[in-house]
Amino acid sequence: MIHTPDLIISALYIAFIFVIGLWSGIRHQRKTRNNNNEAGEYFLAGKKLRWPMIGLALFATNISCVHLVSLAQSGFDKGLLNGDFEWMAAFTLILLALFFAPFYIKSGVATLPDFLEKRYDRASRDWLAIISVVSAVLIHIAFSLLAGGVVLHTLFGVDTYTSVIVISIITTIYTIVGGLTAVVVTESIQTLVLLGGAIIMSVAAYNKMGGWEPMVDVLKHTGEMNKLSMLRPHGDPSGMPWYAVFLGYPVLGIWYWCADQTIVQRVLGAKDENHARVGPLFCGFIKILPVFIFVMPGLFAYTLAQSGHLDISALKSVVGGKEVVDSKGIYTLMITQLIPQGLIGVLVAALLSGLMSQISGALNSISTIVSYDIYKRYKPNAQDAGLVKVGKIAAGVSLVLSLALLPLLNRYGSIFDGLNDIIAHIAPPITCVFLLGVFWKKASAVSAKYTLWIGSAIGVIVFAMNKLFPDTVIGQVPFMMMAFYLFVMCVLIQVTLSYAYPVIHTKESSALYWRSPWEPLRGPAWRGLGNYKVLSVLLVVIMVVLFYIFR
Repeated sequence: MIHTPDLIISALYIAFIFVIGLWSGIRHQRKTRNNNNEAGEYFLAGKKLRWPMIGLALFATNISCVHLVSLAQSGFDKGLLNGDFEWMAAFTLILLALFFAPFYIKSGVATLPDFLEKRYDRASRDWLAIISVVSAVLIHIAFSLLAGGVVLHTLFGVDTYTSVIVISIITTIYTIVGGLTAVVVTESIQTLVLLGGAIIMSVAAYNKMGGWEPMVDVLKHTGEMNKLSMLRPHGDPSGMPWYAVFLGYPVLGIWYWCADQTIVQRVLGAKDENHARVGPLFCGFIKILPVFIFVMPGLFAYTLAQSGHLDISALKSVVGGKEVVDSKGIYTLMITQLIPQGLIGVLVAALLSGLMSQISGALNSISTIVSYDIYKRYKPNAQDAGLVKVGKIAAGVSLVLSLALLPLLNRYGSIFDGLNDIIAHIAPPITCVFLLGVFWKKASAVSAKYTLWIGSAIGVIVFAMNKLFPDTVIGQVPFMMMAFYLFVMCVLIQVTLSYAYPVIHTKESSALYWRSPWEPLRGPAWRGLGNYKVLSVLLVVIMVVLFYIFR
């Protein structure tokens, strides 16, 4: 439980974000009320976003309570291993900046399903719209609410569902009222608060342990030096050897960072192509931090517990006559035991930042997809006011559905593993049709449609078999390798069908694939360090060095 001053700080922060969200959204809408583009201003902030805000908003939408809670949990359980998800993201953000963002900006689309229709056909658009809404409800909102509920219950002692409902309603109000402008403005603030809180926790854990060497000594003493390794050998009990990371993560990452509406919507609102490219690269540099400020504190928590400096008895229980540790609550336990009074409120504000930014970003993307890709199909002459109204209703309904899913998702032992397990079975067909669509001239509309349908069906069947029959051959395949196998299967399906049903390009689709890998690098670029090519090379070099150090 936390003290009154920290409670006041947390409450004031929520109130501050609520007011800022409403003010920024309403102010933007008043300024643009008479420009005949109400829907564009609401859903895409009038396409005026600059690179710093895009980068911060991308990071804030990605980093939620799920990451703060579950990455600390994974650091406690597995060490630095799950930091691979954070650092590998830098490479997929480079792909977004170099190869995908130019097409998104050039085609002038409001949603990624809209892009698929321009490259393929209407059927592909419809399917991606459905999958995008489902994934936003399930992955971006429901899992965030689950992690937020764990935190708020531990800290405040209030019922999990009551706490997340209150926070969700507050976030939903300013998101529905303010649109993407409110989302991006609040996300930019929340990113700074979230990073500040995470850094405070990292410093507190480091100081409590007495530095790096004492932590390493404890790992040596307990025989857990592998917790410092991010690239594990074949047969590692984690199920994530190095090759699974490099084969499986791109399948998950390309969908998440390059083809998921909730994430890419910030890029779609960019002022121009250069801002759309540099924004994701800026986010890529920020993604270096989570290993050190999200995962590392969990590893320090493990060594602190082993050396008697952190009391984890509250997380222990006896199951089947064996003592087990429910590590989901490790981050909140660290807050209450390592952070001095007064700063706890800042940490809680950081956690709430992650929760609120994730919810707001997902709700805004859902409302955009439902309005543009579903409602407008059946009401092609719908006015902007009607589109905005439908989008607001869709956001409210999505929140209710997310809350209803919480008991089911809470069955996962690890929030982070549960999240990526679901993504591994959703992502392969979408990653396939986007990659082949952008890089292969012969990818046809018929092939894309059937790849999405068949690939999604196979993913659902495999996921069900994993859960119902975990002892079978399929049930024993780690989710990262399963994502790769499903992706290969989808590529074979699309390539085969593209030859069976050759592509017939329209004038529009013929401009939406690269003739060569070097073509996108010829686009206009700023001079000096702001050049997206220079930034991309710099980011690659830094990531290679980091992976080598923590191999």
